[in-house]
Amino acid sequence: MNDKEIMNSDIESRVEIKESLEARMENRLEKMEGMEVNPREGLGRGQRMARMHFFALFAVFFWGLAFPFTKIAGDTVGPVAVGAGRTIIAAVILGVLAVIRHARLPRSMWDAFLFCVSGASGFGIYMVLFNKGLMTISSATSSLVIAIAPVLTALIASKLYKERLTPIGYLAIALAFLGVVVLLLWDGVLSIDVGVIWTFGAALLFCVYNLLNAYLERIGYTAFEIVTYSIISGAVMLFVIEPEAMTEITDAGRSTVLAVILLGIVCTVGGYLFWNIAFCYADLTTDVTNHLFLTPLFSAVIGFIVLHEIPNLGTLIGGIIIILSVLLFNKSGKADTF
Repeated sequence: MNDKEIMNSDIESRVEIKESLEARMENRLEKMEGMEVNPREGLGRGQRMARMHFFALFAVFFWGLAFPFTKIAGDTVGPVAVGAGRTIIAAVILGVLAVIRHARLPRSMWDAFLFCVSGASGFGIYMVLFNKGLMTISSATSSLVIAIAPVLTALIASKLYKERLTPIGYLAIALAFLGVVVLLLWDGVLSIDVGVIWTFGAALLFCVYNLLNAYLERIGYTAFEIVTYSIISGAVMLFVIEPEAMTEITDAGRSTVLAVILLGIVCTVGGYLFWNIAFCYADLTTDVTNHLFLTPLFSAVIGFIVLHEIPNLGTLIGGIIIILSVLLFNKSGKADTF
């Protein structure tokens, strides 16, 4: 074989290798098309828990910011309109991002139905029940009833998802609830009214929202997809309930408009997106939902900074109890899942 034949043979071999590699790459891309990267992949339990706490704490902090912003907007606009406005703004932002990112659509009609239920339980019907209850009961009573949501989530998740809790876990939940009681009722009065029923309904709905989030994440949807489709569904429902919400907000003045915009961007988009990302790293649903007990503490601190509301001794004592309960739960409150 002469040099020319050897060179031609070598070129043909390289072409065959190149074509084989390209074929393998195309096959791999076809398999990966439409799939999302699992954020848990390659991370140890310590890393996952650290990220879960990071996102959950920031989500709760963002929701704590909603307290002063809602109070500012609520001076001139009705509570349902404020809820509708912030949800519609969030839906528009996430909808645009979904188009830019080429987000996957729900895989089936059943999944689309679950997103509608998630939107109703976390935004649409939840906002209506919560605000209806707030019209007839005190803020302290309303916050206390809503604080039952993590307890309900833990109890239902233990049966529905076989998430086992240790006796210390149940003790930590009870301790956190006690901290909320101290925080909210130190100088207040617990009023029993029909509004308690509406607010308890809102707490049940938020429990459903948390459980659905965990399920949708388990069947392969990303945090972004869950939040986006849930908020869009909730925004449609609230628009039907309060069609003049945006007009009412824009007519109320600049401070109201800015407050609602901040509620939509920071508290809704940021808060709920971080909340759902936390679920992606959690082993148990209650890993995330137990952070909700920190919301009253964050609200009190932010209220002091923004609205100059001075926290009382009850805030300090209740806050310490809540922080200790969360630390106790995350250290010794969980058993292995089935």
